[in-house]
Amino acid sequence: MSPTLALTEELIALSSITPDDKGCQRRLIELLLPLGFVCETIESNGVTNLWARRGTTAPVFVFAGHTDVVPTGPVEQWESKPFTPTHRDGKLYGRGAADMKTSIAAMVVACQEFIAAHPDHQGSIAFLITSDEEGPATDGTVVVCERLQERGETMDYCLVGEPTSAHILGDMIKNGRRGSLSGHLVIKGVQGHIAYPQLARNPIHQCAPALAELAAEQWDSGNEYYLPTSWQMSNIHAGTGANNVIPGEVTIDFNFRFSTASTAEGLEARVHAILDRHQLSYELQWTLSGLPFLTPRGTLSDALSSAILGETGVQTELSTTGGTSDGRFIARMCPQVIEFGPPNASIHKIDEHIEVRFIDPLKNIYRRTLENLLAKPA
Repeated sequence: MSPTLALTEELIALSSITPDDKGCQRRLIELLLPLGFVCETIESNGVTNLWARRGTTAPVFVFAGHTDVVPTGPVEQWESKPFTPTHRDGKLYGRGAADMKTSIAAMVVACQEFIAAHPDHQGSIAFLITSDEEGPATDGTVVVCERLQERGETMDYCLVGEPTSAHILGDMIKNGRRGSLSGHLVIKGVQGHIAYPQLARNPIHQCAPALAELAAEQWDSGNEYYLPTSWQMSNIHAGTGANNVIPGEVTIDFNFRFSTASTAEGLEARVHAILDRHQLSYELQWTLSGLPFLTPRGTLSDALSSAILGETGVQTELSTTGGTSDGRFIARMCPQVIEFGPPNASIHKIDEHIEVRFIDPLKNIYRRTLENLLAKPA
């Protein structure tokens, strides 16, 4: 068993359902201290975070990730126990196998190998690990970044170990993520008997034209890296349950997944303008859960793409698809943030798994990336 596979299994066996780290970071500290890392545990409201750094000079290369996993779902539906690492048909099964304990194990072993070969490497290597990525993400990476900024620490490159590959290892990396802006909209009407509509005001009828306009609106055209911004309704509810009552209000939940071609403030203003133009009586609460970020092609993406090609022969694709990640917090202080990890088809599912054949190549890609950026010229 390779060291990367062994560490992956060790981490999977720790049932670190968010936000409980279950000792994962303590194990990482045990492995990083002998490599010369200075390790700091940062706790916030029951969330455990790790900041570990080797070196004091620039450039600062950061491995980022999370030890927490999503709940298992019905355990009886798993073919094997979710926190008992199990091999079947060339795959390693267990909660966190793909998202993202394999990546964390690969990062640590990549550092062990790189430092053994390049003990006097350039710059610094760091780890930013949280147990609050799968939860509300309010006491994890964002807290660590705030702490680092307060004391003047900087980052130059950050590689986040999210599972980004689509079909085979290395076919896709994320050089950005869309922002997420949600709205909770309540349209006010006047409840009444359905046989006397002149004595009521039906909010469903009133809001329908506005919703149609919102759904048809082109919010932006995207850009080289992003598809156009998307507005989608997720929930709509009205009525008392009776078929003879005009409801007094209708509630609509919607979400923008928006690119760097738009701003949250601009999108909010345009929504209000449409609602106001239709003369609706409404209340609207906004929740901004993440701003978009983008790392254009550059030093980090080139180093990672070269590492992937050298290890696998795969020409990788830059992408900004998918949901939000902790990269949105790191991008506030780090100019180059890229996400790369194993295939993501099974993440958050029953019987989450990773193909064993991808585990050591992932570690090698991380090591090659360090070599491309921090190894001293021969």
